[in-house]
Amino acid sequence: MTNYAVTVNCPSSKGIVAAIANYMADNDCNITDSSQFDDPETGQFFMRMSFENDGTRDLDGLTRGFVTTAEKFGMNYEFHDESVKMKVVIMVSRFGHCLNDLLYRWRIGALPIDIVAVISNHLDYQKVVVNHDIPFHCIKVTAANKPHAEAQIMSVVEDAGADLIVLARYMQILSDQMCRQMSGRIINIHHSFLPSFKGANPYKQAFERGVKLIGATSHYVTADLDEGPIIEQDTVRVTHAQSAADYVSLGRDVEAQVLARAIHAHIHRRVFLNGNKTVVFPASPGSYASERMG
Repeated sequence: MTNYAVTVNCPSSKGIVAAIANYMADNDCNITDSSQFDDPETGQFFMRMSFENDGTRDLDGLTRGFVTTAEKFGMNYEFHDESVKMKVVIMVSRFGHCLNDLLYRWRIGALPIDIVAVISNHLDYQKVVVNHDIPFHCIKVTAANKPHAEAQIMSVVEDAGADLIVLARYMQILSDQMCRQMSGRIINIHHSFLPSFKGANPYKQAFERGVKLIGATSHYVTADLDEGPIIEQDTVRVTHAQSAADYVSLGRDVEAQVLARAIHAHIHRRVFLNGNKTVVFPASPGSYASERMG
C-alpha cells in the first residue's frame, strides 16, 4: 500500500467532506486519518486527509481525477506521497543549538527531512555540517553586498531543489523580496520576549526583570520582522533561584524544541495559512512513533 495525503482549502460550504470521501471510495482509497476546520470568521474551510492506495492510482492520476470535485467547490488542493521527504536548507549564524538539535533529530530519523544544504554567514559550524556529509556554504553578508549575498542564497536553494528554508538562529534580516519569493516556505525561531526585550542579550534582560516564564515562537517569515503567522510556541517556568546562565540554557532548549515541532508540522502538510494566522492540525496518532527514534 502507498501512503498519500491530500490538503484542501476552499470557501466553506455544505458537502465538501462528503465529496472528498466519495472520491476516495470511488478510487479504492482507504482513509486512515482526517482533520478539518471550518473558520466562521474568514469563511474558509481547511482539511488534511491521509489515505492508502493499493497502487491502482498513482499520484498524478489522483491529482488529475480530482479536478472536477475541486472546481465544484473552488478548492486549492495538493496530493502528496508521504514517503517523499521534503528538501530543506538550514541557515545559521553563531548560535548552534537549533542546528545541532535538527541534525540529531534528522540523523536518528525523528525528523524525516532531506537536508540538502546548510548556509551560514560564518564558518563556525562548517566542520559539524561537513561531517554529516551535508553541503556547507559560507555566504558573508554586509550592508554593501546584501543583494548579491541573497542572490547566492537563492541560487543554493534553487539548485538544491529545496522546498523549505529553516532559519535556525540565522541573525540576518531577509529582504522583502526574498520573503515574498519564499512566502510560506521560510520558518524562523526566536524567543518570546519580543517586543519587550530586544538586542543581543534578551535572556539577561529577562533575568534582571525577574521574568517567570521563558518562551519561544516559531513562525513563517514575512516582510514584517518577527511578525509572521505563528506555527508553534511553548514556555518553560523559571524561578528567582535560577541564574542568568540558567535562563539562557532553558531558552535554548525550548527554542530547539519549538522549531523542531514547527518543522515537523510543516513537512507533514499540517499547517495552513489563514490570513495573518495559521491552522495547525495535530499529528495523527502514532505519527511520531512511526518515525525511527533511535
